[in-house]
Amino acid sequence: MHYRTIQLAHLSKARITTNARYEAIIEGAAAGIIRIDGRGSMLQVNDSALHMLGYERDELLGQNVKMLMPARWGDHHDGYLSAYQTTGNKTIIGTGREVAALHKNGSTIPVHLAVSEVQYGHAQAVPEAREFIGILSDLRAVAAAREREAQERALLQVLHRGLTDYRALLSGNTLWGFLQEALQELTGSDYALIGEVIPKNGKPALKIHAISDLSWNEASRKLMEELRSGQMLLTGPNTMLGQVFTQGKMVLSNNIETDARGGNLPPGHPPLYRYLGVPIIDRGELIGMYAIANGKKDYDEALVQWLEPFTSTCALLINLYRQLSEQQRFTEELKVAKDSAELSSQAKTDFLSSMSHELRTPLNAILGFAQLLANGRQPLSERQQRQVDQILRSGRHLLNLINEVLDLARIESGHTQVSLEPIKLQELIDETAEIIRPLALEQQLQLDIIVDKTHTYFVQADYTRLKQILINLLSNAVKYNKPNGSITLSCVAIDGLMRFSIQDTGIGIAADHLDSLFEPFNRLGAETGSIEGTGVGLALTRKLARLMNSDVYVKSNPNEGSLFWFDLPITSVCSNPRIDTTETTILSVPAADSHQYKVLYIEDNPENQRLMQDLCSEITGVHLQCVYSAEIGFEVACSDPPDLILMDIDLPGMNGFQAQRMLKQNPLTSAIPVLAISASSAPQDIKCAEEAGFIGFYIKPFNLDEMTQHLKKILTQKDHS
Repeated sequence: MHYRTIQLAHLSKARITTNARYEAIIEGAAAGIIRIDGRGSMLQVNDSALHMLGYERDELLGQNVKMLMPARWGDHHDGYLSAYQTTGNKTIIGTGREVAALHKNGSTIPVHLAVSEVQYGHAQAVPEAREFIGILSDLRAVAAAREREAQERALLQVLHRGLTDYRALLSGNTLWGFLQEALQELTGSDYALIGEVIPKNGKPALKIHAISDLSWNEASRKLMEELRSGQMLLTGPNTMLGQVFTQGKMVLSNNIETDARGGNLPPGHPPLYRYLGVPIIDRGELIGMYAIANGKKDYDEALVQWLEPFTSTCALLINLYRQLSEQQRFTEELKVAKDSAELSSQAKTDFLSSMSHELRTPLNAILGFAQLLANGRQPLSERQQRQVDQILRSGRHLLNLINEVLDLARIESGHTQVSLEPIKLQELIDETAEIIRPLALEQQLQLDIIVDKTHTYFVQADYTRLKQILINLLSNAVKYNKPNGSITLSCVAIDGLMRFSIQDTGIGIAADHLDSLFEPFNRLGAETGSIEGTGVGLALTRKLARLMNSDVYVKSNPNEGSLFWFDLPITSVCSNPRIDTTETTILSVPAADSHQYKVLYIEDNPENQRLMQDLCSEITGVHLQCVYSAEIGFEVACSDPPDLILMDIDLPGMNGFQAQRMLKQNPLTSAIPVLAISASSAPQDIKCAEEAGFIGFYIKPFNLDEMTQHLKKILTQKDHS
């Protein structure tokens, strides 16, 4: 008996201890805990639940727990509880889910609710004796984060569509309406507008691109139409709108009715109670604004900061809109005056062609007479030979500058095309080295060429343009090198590409100049030195490389030299290998006593006439007759047909192409071979010459040796035909 009493005392003490721990756990828990009986009556509510829901404890104890639930759940709660106790079906018991709890002030709180039954042995038979524990975790912070995430996603979607589909939106005239509606949705506002700031009478005015409908009668409806169409500009600087688009201020008011800046709204105007106006500024310039009104909650500066990506996107789109509008304006003007860009490009091309002609014509005489002096029958003294060589070097340098400027202009205007074909690498390198090696030796530079000769490589390129690129880069390596320096041209196969590298030991280039290296006419300060040039060569080289789907790269350090390189694809199949058609056979004209050949030269420039006379005087058996116009030349050719006609293209009155057509159509002159000579190097002129039936096309200034051999060949072939 005594033992049994002691045992009961121990059990009672243990139960008290357990209950105390249980109470401490419930009351100290961070989550809200509510204990109910089988009828749903609240038996216990901890402090966290009271704080979360805004109640005092005596307001809840004994009340049905459904008072803490919104109607959509509370109306069914007793049924769920009864069904579980009757059938054991767990609709809400033993599960956790996100629901809403009802705060005392009527607002709802997102919570996670987990409900479990407290087992008491045989208590399940009596509903009032059964107990359930509900644990509520406050999800307001989670819900707020989800809302922010959803808002961020919505903002990103707006920005993405605005930036990627702006052309389609603009072409359909829906861009600004799309942004205005998106702005309303993003900020939960009833009204929004987006406008562009433009000058009017020297002051800023606002052109509305999109605005919510605020009309309340017929007059205000027409006003809204004028605003939407851009026919009306807003200019008032003192309104809430005006302070934004005239002064670039951000204007925020959550109580417009009492705000002095709000102004008096006209009778019938929809009431406005919250307002936010944000300026759109780009690189310090006020270019537009947007405004929202009647948000569901107060506006604040945090909202303005959150909308900064939207503001930046609006700035970009306004600039794009301006550019496209400008283009559209140009297009409309060009319906009358043609495309202004083409006219501008054509004007530049015409100017350069004219400049080329004006420079090439006298240059032809300078170089021609210098060649005659250098190769004449009368030997020159050492001093005279040195002077003639200087004339030739300077003249050829000037010619190279003219060609580079014209090439660059043609590429920029889109008039240059390349013909990509398999090019035999070794042949190209040999020809290039033959040109560069004398220049390197003259400057006492060592030229090393590294090419894998165990394989025959073909690269996909335009032969002439690739050779031009290599000569440009190697010439620079010669010009900007140091005394007794070296130049290395290497061609290495890398992953199906041939890498062309030009390394020199020259003066190098500072790092801050590398970005400007390929800019036309930018010599990076070298224009004050003794090295000749215009700064066109590298710009032209890069553009030529890009025409062949490549690019030119550079590494350099001052006083350590420079490395230039570019890559071209290697092709293992040569479907149309380049064939060298140059004939080396030297043809001679029979002596004067066997035959006398008549050559007619149609040229309006006296210096070039004298040059050709001196050239032909060196060819035995050739008599040259010069006339200064195509009209006279045609009459001479009909009355006394020559064996050969040299035709300048750029003639006063009838030009060379027109004269050639007349010669071909006349039976007396149709068989006379005609060589074209022109100061123009335009590809279309060369093509026209081929189509017109010229047997050759020489560009001033031309090589006299080549011209001499060609004349001999033509006259000899004619003699044997």
